[in-house]
Amino acid sequence: MTSSGDAPKILDVRWSLAQPDGRAEHERAHLPGAIHVDLENELSSHGEPGEGRHPLPTPEQLQQAARRWGLDDGDTVVVHDADTGVAAARAWWLLRHAGMADVRILDGGLAAWRAVGGAVESGTVEPEPGNVRLGWGHMPVVDIDEAAALPGGGILLDVRAPERYRGEVEPMDPVAGHIPGAVNAPNLDLLGPDGTFRTPEEIRDLLGGLGVDGRRPVAAYCGSGVNAAHAVAAMESAGLRAALYPGSWSQWSNTPGRPIGTAARPTQPAEPASVE
Repeated sequence: MTSSGDAPKILDVRWSLAQPDGRAEHERAHLPGAIHVDLENELSSHGEPGEGRHPLPTPEQLQQAARRWGLDDGDTVVVHDADTGVAAARAWWLLRHAGMADVRILDGGLAAWRAVGGAVESGTVEPEPGNVRLGWGHMPVVDIDEAAALPGGGILLDVRAPERYRGEVEPMDPVAGHIPGAVNAPNLDLLGPDGTFRTPEEIRDLLGGLGVDGRRPVAAYCGSGVNAAHAVAAMESAGLRAALYPGSWSQWSNTPGRPIGTAARPTQPAEPASVE
């Protein structure tokens, strides 16, 4: 609840690579009053491949979407998805980046809500337009050059599945592998068996073995910046600050001349393979 007693605004960000349009699932069942959010078209912009698969929206695009969702200045916002929080974290990160102070992820999403007997409703919710005024730049971000340089003095986390990090498979992007110097920390390992975030102590222990201890700068990337936002949220829950590389592997692998690390060459190779 907000300090004034007003109910929070609830955003339903159902999305996955296999089913990017979550509107049908939203219409079948969602938290009472939840507004459907389109990750592909409201939480992302569309441009050239060299920008990545899910570039950040412009501040103007996000403000227009947020007003459609009925958000006003000072609102408490709760974001949810089906279960893991991966998609919801994209909205959490963007709204925090845009200056909204009180944005929360429903841990475990709709599945957790239903597991404790929470009510759901069907259909579509059409809110009154809001008047929120958003800013920009409130969360740390690195660009492609800063991501390349980070392993020299900080920690660059590749939060994709290990087989993608090792370059054994690549289902989405033109080249398999990882950014040289990055270490693998799959974001789904930061969840427990029930799909909720592990405890802060467990997250710190898991990442501490990779050197993430609050003493060096940290940034996270994934395929297109969505799962990486989830990792940033998990780290924040454990008191760890991390930047997001929004372009992630989809930008890196579409940029000519960028070196590629693989299982055989996990760090900067002497004669790196590159995207031609």
